[in-house]
This record gives sequence, structure tokens and C-alpha cells, in this order.
Amino acid sequence: MASGSGDDDVQVRNKQVILKDYVSGFPKESDFYINTNGTIKLKVPEGSIGIVVKNLYLSCDPYMSNRMKKAAAGSYIESFKPGSPISGYGVAKVLDSTHPDFKKGDLFWGRTGWEEYSLLTDLVLLNKVLHTDVPPTYYMGILGMPGLTAYAGFYEVCSPMKGEYVFISAASGAVGQIVGQFAKLLGCYVVGSAGSKEKVDLLKNKFGFNEAFNYKEEPDLDAALKRYFPEGIDIYFDNVGGKMLDAVLLNMRVHGRIAVCGMISQYNLHNPEGVHNLMHLISKRIHMEGFLVFDYYHLYPKFVEQVLSYIAEGKIVYVEDIVEGLENCPAALIGLFTGRNVGKQIVLVARE
Repeated sequence: MASGSGDDDVQVRNKQVILKDYVSGFPKESDFYINTNGTIKLKVPEGSIGIVVKNLYLSCDPYMSNRMKKAAAGSYIESFKPGSPISGYGVAKVLDSTHPDFKKGDLFWGRTGWEEYSLLTDLVLLNKVLHTDVPPTYYMGILGMPGLTAYAGFYEVCSPMKGEYVFISAASGAVGQIVGQFAKLLGCYVVGSAGSKEKVDLLKNKFGFNEAFNYKEEPDLDAALKRYFPEGIDIYFDNVGGKMLDAVLLNMRVHGRIAVCGMISQYNLHNPEGVHNLMHLISKRIHMEGFLVFDYYHLYPKFVEQVLSYIAEGKIVYVEDIVEGLENCPAALIGLFTGRNVGKQIVLVARE
């Protein structure tokens, strides 16, 4: 296996986003710092199997909040290591490779470091970018982890049928905007909640939701849901948990399904809120299931084929919020938890 580069001893500066220490409660920009003194050789070390990459785009995702904390027993994902660069999904270009599946010049999406360049030796969940007729950023959103999350959660967990009543929380986010469009394409009645007038307008006018509301303007979430779903909810795609989940339980129909994708309202609380209306799971025979996208990676080829055709036919649109510069990564990530982003939050690190 020949290495893809002859620049044996090229060592370059490598700007990095470092987590200072484990975080408890709400994360802040000051929990990170930018290290400008790092260096890296642009060649895979002799005897190692791996790739050296230049990171082009990085993805900000809500689950990363849990990785900033010291891992609790039973956590499904490892914590970031204080004093080291954090990691997440991104799109990167291969500069050097000793792995047969990757060659110099390849673009891929998957887990990489929050830094300008990364040496990656765990390549299990890295996927080559095979379709270059769509923006590469789509592989961190609609064609990447959030897209597959929406696809698996809606079609596999919710078992939807035409004409059903579908509610989605955090509906303008990376996952929610796709779920709503899948539901509309299936012929469902779709309502979403979001946290600003701009996002509500986006849901109705760009993504084609039947209705949408700003949860911050609703003093009584139960009343709001009854207004939009006088006959009740068949499917709830839950991204927020907490008070919204509690109100939804009051409004579910018999044999309704709830896909628990995330609980962003709870991630940064010292004492997570309780859910009080669980009795409705029994009386209405509701199926409520949590899921992780990792369990559905086998569906990726089928998912990509379907979504690429939707994109080509103009049946699905996708909104991204792109910030430029690695030094702006902490602010972009923290902004997720105050709803500052509109659409999928991405950081542009380099343009090739």
C-alpha cells in the first residue's frame, strides 16, 4: 500500500478547538479555547494504517453537549478528553493514505477532529462522498447523520401511513426539517414547533408544513396542540423532551407512535424535568421508542438513493446556517442550545 504523498517531513501549523475541562450545566464559549501552536505531519506515520486529512467543513450537533460532560454510566457515546481537540462529523479531503479504501484527493464524511488537519486511524464510520452534484455540506445534513436519523426515525420507528397527523418539535433544525418533508411527501398533515417567527415562517413557506407555531409564545402547550390537532396526534417526532413531551402525551391518539430522537431542552439541566403524563401510554396504547442512528447505518445506501432523487426532483429543500472560520466553532456550537442557528449549523474551515 503506497502512501499517497511524498512530503515525508512536511510539518504544518494545525489550529485546534480544545475543551478546557468537563462541563456541568449549560456549556459556554469559555469552556473551549483555540490552540494555534499545534503542528502535524501531513503523512501517515510509518507502519500505521490510516489517513491524514484536511478538514473542510465541521458539523455542530446537539448530541455534542453530552460529550462535554464526564460520561455517566450507560452513556452511549464517549466523552471528549479535556485538553485535547474535540471531534464531530465533518467533510474532509484525504492528503495521505495507507488504507486501501481511501486515496489522496478523496472527499469523505464522518467523524473527524475539530482542527485544520487530522490523522484518523479509526475509519469504520467514514463514508466516501460519491455524489458531487450536490453541495459537500449536504453530507453533514440531509445526506449525512441528520438525514439518516430523520429517515430511520420516521419510516422505521414511526411506521407512518398516509393521512396521519404528525407533530415535530425543533422542526426547523437539521433533523426536523427533513422529517416534516418526508411526512408531507407521504400525504400526512404536518405541524412543527420552533422558537422564532423566522423559523415558523420557514416551516410553513419553505418546507411546506401545514401549520407551525412558536412554542415560546404559547403559555399553555396543551391548548396550543389542541388548537392544531383537534382530533389528536398520530405521530410525534420528539427532539426536545420536557414540557413539550408532557403536553403531547395528553394529545396523542390511540395507537399513536412517539420517536424519541433527542431531548435538547434537558441536556444542560442539573436536574432534568420529570414527565407526568405517562399514564396515557397505557390508556392510548402508545408506542414510544428511543433510537440511535448508529443502529440504522445499514439503510444508508437505500436512504441516499431515495433522498438524492427527491433533491433532484425538487421535492425536498434543505436550509443550512454556515459560519466561517475554525475559531468560530465554539460560538456556533453553543448557539444550538439557544436556538441561534436557522437550519443545519455548519462551520466552513477551508475551501479545499
